[in-house]
Amino acid sequence: MLIKEKLQYYCNSLTKYSRYKTREVFIGDIPLGADNPIRIQSMTTTDTMDTQGTVEQSIRLIEAGCEYIRITTPSKNEAENLKNIKDELRRRGYNTPLIADIHFTPNAALIAARIVEKVRVNPGNFIDKKKFQIIEYTDSQYNAELESLRLKFEPLVKVCKEYGTAIRIGTNHGSLSDRIMSRYGDTPKGMVESALEFVRICEDLNYFNIVLSMKASNPQIMVFAYRLLVKIMEEEDMNYPLHLGVTEAGGGEDGRVKSALGIGALLEDGLGDTIRVSLTEDPEFEIPEAQILASRYTGREKHKEINPIEESPIDLFSYNKRKTFSIENIGGDNVPVVFADYSQDGLKNLKDIEHIGYVYNNLTDKWMLTDSAADFIYLKDKTTNLNLPNSLKIIYDYSHWKNLENKDGSYPLFSSEEYIKNEAKHKILNFIKVDLGELTDQLTEKIKKDKTSVLVLTTKNLHGMTEQRKAFFELINKGIESPVIIKRNYENISFDKLRLYSSTDLGALLIDGLGEGVWVNYENNYGFSYQDINLLLFNILQASRARITKTEFIACPSCGRTLFDLQVTTEMIRKKTLHLKGVKIAIMGCIVNGPGEMADADYGYVGSGIDKITLYRGKDIIKRNIKSVTAVDELIGLIKDDGKWLEPN
Repeated sequence: MLIKEKLQYYCNSLTKYSRYKTREVFIGDIPLGADNPIRIQSMTTTDTMDTQGTVEQSIRLIEAGCEYIRITTPSKNEAENLKNIKDELRRRGYNTPLIADIHFTPNAALIAARIVEKVRVNPGNFIDKKKFQIIEYTDSQYNAELESLRLKFEPLVKVCKEYGTAIRIGTNHGSLSDRIMSRYGDTPKGMVESALEFVRICEDLNYFNIVLSMKASNPQIMVFAYRLLVKIMEEEDMNYPLHLGVTEAGGGEDGRVKSALGIGALLEDGLGDTIRVSLTEDPEFEIPEAQILASRYTGREKHKEINPIEESPIDLFSYNKRKTFSIENIGGDNVPVVFADYSQDGLKNLKDIEHIGYVYNNLTDKWMLTDSAADFIYLKDKTTNLNLPNSLKIIYDYSHWKNLENKDGSYPLFSSEEYIKNEAKHKILNFIKVDLGELTDQLTEKIKKDKTSVLVLTTKNLHGMTEQRKAFFELINKGIESPVIIKRNYENISFDKLRLYSSTDLGALLIDGLGEGVWVNYENNYGFSYQDINLLLFNILQASRARITKTEFIACPSCGRTLFDLQVTTEMIRKKTLHLKGVKIAIMGCIVNGPGEMADADYGYVGSGIDKITLYRGKDIIKRNIKSVTAVDELIGLIKDDGKWLEPN
């Protein structure tokens, strides 16, 4: 084992960036963990029996930068055909390691382990069956199942040991076994224990070529599970490499935001040795996103020093919202607010705010608000006399605001120095822009007594998320309950980078219950709009489960098991149901990613055969094997039967 200093919570440090050092595991000729770079991987979506199609897609992935390629292996036939795929790739000069993805078929795993460089097993369905015949397990029943698991898993471990094949033990939140569910429930603790049962068997057989993952469609659960895994590994003297990913993230911006939030939050703390961004799109599109996430941490250790955190004032393994008081619609029990930054251009006419969710109806002389309507607009020093909707409040810099003749509907933004020196404030709401270094005793004592104060927390640190987290901890330790807006500034990066960076920076704080609002300022030469940023902020809040403004889609990324065109079907369901605020719909290509993997979805649309769909309410089957041509309408009918349907506007 590697000799390391005592771990702080679940990572080397909560303030100083450094990679958590894991054991080196060789997957073919490409090592993982230890001092190796973060590896990029993906999964083919072709039928594994289609040798040529799988080879061609694998080559496209490799040329895009994919370092490991996973291939679905649902039966012995597919396992045997892995040899043909591998031989053809090698014949054409491609030596990228291949990974067999196994779920319900241990016999297929035994074949694949003799051919490919790595085998992935899901401990929840590799051996265990989910029959829920036993609700309360006695110790003897629990141990008897563990012994049965050992007898069935040992042969695979021995083959992998003989052939030098690695194993990923990949827990999924939605597919925990009856035994785990009975004792630990549907929790991060259950996810960790599900994997470690298999790890302990491996170690008993003196086999250590192991990679671990803790995937969930909810980034919050995923992050807590990985943190807890590292903590418990340390306690048990383990240090296996971590494969990071958010499962069933979906496609488009939703999938990218959700993936960046979960993966990025862990990368920020130095966790993660290989990553996959799972998108319901062609797998080649996953690679650039993963590369952006991983490359952000090259040179991160050079950041400006942040004083260590001796003790965390929050539980870093479960969600608890920071306690704040309420001002207007900020803080307390309110959902996080969204800021639109118009400081560069100001407001020229009323059409300008259509980008942030406000539409004026000339016929009714009224404003219509979308579910993604921003709450505040920052104009800096650019006065507007437009008749804005009452729900949209203006923020000006204090030096400009104090000279306004008409201050109605507007609030000041103070610098920390201005706030300390001036007593002339708004009687209801005042914003104070601060960073960690400005949280002096003088400032915090004044803020603590001021029930009109809302902090706008900024950072210029390269390691900005952790600096802002440290600032939140300072506020909690000092008993300050003022709401805090998380503000980040970005310059001259593509929108793809902006999307992934801000999802990480804002989302990593939100999933820990920190932050009562979000604000992104971007100075760019790329030409994207205020609408792009506004929708992005609402998507970050949605992904972190902090503010739900639309339907939640849990869609698997497709693979060779998929029984229908997942991308087309997902888009069709999305178009018809996107307006159902708060409803969670899972769209799964097959039973492997079916009732288990959709975890907390309200409804499930699952492929159950060629041209056959099974519909679920929660984890209960409602309609079996209906024709795909009518399945979407029948899904909508089910939602209507439950009284959750609304006609779109």
